[in-house]
Amino acid sequence: MDQLLQVFADGFHRVQELVYETVVQPVAFALGMGNILEDGYAATGWLLVGVLQLIVMLVVFRALERWRPVEPVSDRRAVRVDVLYTLIHRLGLFRLALFFSIDPLWDILFGTLSLHGVSSWQLDQALAPLWPGLTDTAWFAFLAYLLVLDFIDYWLHRAQHNLRWWWGLHSLHHSQQQMTMWSDNRNHLLDDLIRDSILVLAARLIGIAPGQFVAVVACTQLLESLSHANVRMWFGPVFERVLVSPRFHRLHHSIGAGHESNGRGSLGGHNFAVLFPVWDVLFRTADFTLRYDPTGIRDQLPEEGGRDYGRGFWSQQWLGLRRVFGQR
Repeated sequence: MDQLLQVFADGFHRVQELVYETVVQPVAFALGMGNILEDGYAATGWLLVGVLQLIVMLVVFRALERWRPVEPVSDRRAVRVDVLYTLIHRLGLFRLALFFSIDPLWDILFGTLSLHGVSSWQLDQALAPLWPGLTDTAWFAFLAYLLVLDFIDYWLHRAQHNLRWWWGLHSLHHSQQQMTMWSDNRNHLLDDLIRDSILVLAARLIGIAPGQFVAVVACTQLLESLSHANVRMWFGPVFERVLVSPRFHRLHHSIGAGHESNGRGSLGGHNFAVLFPVWDVLFRTADFTLRYDPTGIRDQLPEEGGRDYGRGFWSQQWLGLRRVFGQR
């Protein structure tokens, strides 16, 4: 398995170097940006990962949506806006913004800590005494980091639903009543900035290597796209409890159920896990009911006031900021 992973990694790096040397590097020099070539190389990697994700989505996930859709797509404009969000994130535009805004702050922080003799904790080395030999494999390290970051993501997701100001941002994600494989990245940019910054900080604290972090993020994003897909699919009574399925996550988006707890309009919900339902099982937030509900937020319904969450990208971003301050 490690050999297969190494073959894929070697092939990916060769393509990354080719694109970087023939496209990115000449453009950077032409624009007088030779001082950020190292970031440009990293950005090339994120771009290629995004392209691979889009290929899988269009070839595999789209076929699944055609095969057994939960509902017909009637609001194509809403889906097109979700496509825009996906392209912004998967083609590296959002990541590029982080390179110039947040990442330098983390570099300063960890550089200062290093000068004072404080180094990051290495998760794989800490686990070595528990599983001698196994921790030397790339797959073990990958799965260990995937589990730890998914655990953190579970609690971040619960915070997005239980802190009223954060729900004001995150509710944009839940306002999609025409959920498809494109809906995963339908988020307020500030919401993504907060969540991604915490995950990047956590990744650096546990010592994950840059290449491993890219692989973990890519795997997580691809499985999230599947869990949002408009497909009538679940993984059976056993594997439904191993990996988040489209059915499991659709319940999280159900009107009046996925985002509410203890009565109408109260914050909370269930099925917060991003990849592994074990966290919902352990912390009693799981719902494995086999059903496929309409998605959205209760206050969007005409009989509940018909709240406007915006139809276009910029209106959605603006209204999200207004909700943070309790404005309609």
